Amino acid sequence: MTKAIYPGSFDPITNGHLDIIERAAGIFDELVVAIMVNPDKAFAFSLEERMDMIKESVKHLPNVTVDFSLGLTVDYAKRIDAKILIRGIRAVMDYEYEMQQATANMMLSPEIESVFLLSSPEHSFVSSSVVKNIVMNHGDVSYFVSPYVAQKLIERYSNL
Repeated sequence: MTKAIYPGSFDPITNGHLDIIERAAGIFDELVVAIMVNPDKAFAFSLEERMDMIKESVKHLPNVTVDFSLGLTVDYAKRIDAKILIRGIRAVMDYEYEMQQATANMMLSPEIESVFLLSSPEHSFVSSSVVKNIVMNHGDVSYFVSPYVAQKLIERYSNL
């Protein structure tokens, strides 16, 4: 049984993230979407809110669970016996950053492999930052996130 993790901040989860999750869930026996907690970073949504949005978004995928962790992703992967780290690549800039991270992870834990999944073309420009910017300016985010996440975004930014 092959277990993979898809780590990230997911602030919030977008349809681009969901595309990667659905495709990875079709490849691996078990997929853990792992919210990696960074206490030095400011987030629009709390850990609990992000977990709620992800769980709602992946409820149709029986082999996907949602969890969170502090610290190094490879340490978390070892703790849950995951051998694969999934990373989404949207553009060359993502690849350069992800290659650096994957190389560091290889040095720390050579038994854990990084697997890059290319974003589907229709999601290659979508990021959580872009989505938050659109909703802060009262734009329609229905193409970029699920209806549930769109409602959470509207509630969060309605007073701006």
